[in-house]
Amino acid sequence: MSTSRTLDLPPDTIEPRPAGPSTAPPPRPRRRTWRYALRRDWQLYSLAILPLAFFLIFRYLPMLGNVIAFRRYQPGGNLFGETWVGLRYFELFWNDPTFWRVFTNTLIIGGLTLLLCFPAPIILALLLNEVRTRWMKRTVQTISYMPHFLSIVVVAGIVLDMVAVDGVVNQALRAVGHDAIAFIQEPGWFRTIYVSSEMWQTVGWGTILYLAALTTIDQDLYEAARVDGANRWRQTWHVTLPGIRPTMVTLLILNIGTFMAVGFEKILLLYNPLTYPTADVISTYLYRVGVTGGSFSYAAAIGLFEAVIGLTLVLSANAISRRTVGASLW
Repeated sequence: MSTSRTLDLPPDTIEPRPAGPSTAPPPRPRRRTWRYALRRDWQLYSLAILPLAFFLIFRYLPMLGNVIAFRRYQPGGNLFGETWVGLRYFELFWNDPTFWRVFTNTLIIGGLTLLLCFPAPIILALLLNEVRTRWMKRTVQTISYMPHFLSIVVVAGIVLDMVAVDGVVNQALRAVGHDAIAFIQEPGWFRTIYVSSEMWQTVGWGTILYLAALTTIDQDLYEAARVDGANRWRQTWHVTLPGIRPTMVTLLILNIGTFMAVGFEKILLLYNPLTYPTADVISTYLYRVGVTGGSFSYAAAIGLFEAVIGLTLVLSANAISRRTVGASLW
């Protein structure tokens, strides 16, 4: 006969066993503050001091001068103007036919530059990407981006010498029996000259950016496309272009942002009073009216109007890009 013995223990000495796995939440990671990050990586943050100082001094502080667009300013007087005039200067350029002619020229030259100069680096990058001879690819790439490092003054001098009456272009025209053309004196030729020189100077640098973007595309995608029977054109359309789309969108938005501030230096060096009807843009008009003519408040009003349009274009392009292609700057 077996007997069982039970130990009589106090209830508070019996430890209950857990019914299942522990459900206690894991400890939260310690939140790092900006002070901790600054102490840890102060060497890296110190590299941003000079760029931030540059933008603060040369980009943000000059914005305070926009107040003279609403105040009457005279050289030698108060830095922020003498008296408040409201929207008087805005009404002046709004009713000025010369301004609207200049505004139209800016839209036309900016539109032609964007339409022709933006896709050119993409096309050249796609063509160079198909070249398998390394030395030829490097030679073409070097020759194409060298003009980017030339000064605007040098580029303008080369253009003026080429299209002069006794320049290379007119010598070629005479060789085929055509009369010489005074390109620089005829307003109808200025936009062609400017856009052509702009494309020649910028196409190589843009090609470098797109070639760098092409190296990030996964080669397995091309292999899968070839297995599916896609030719080179379909591979370019369905693999290459979508692969560089973020770069394309970023550069497009940046170009749209500078749409209104089209080529001040080059236009100033290339144009003359005979070509004002087609060559004069807002930036050169501001230079003549504000710096040369001394109408600083009037020029500030036009510049503020131009800046608002540029900001609107950037915000609109960014929003449209984010909704349509899913890529944007922010």
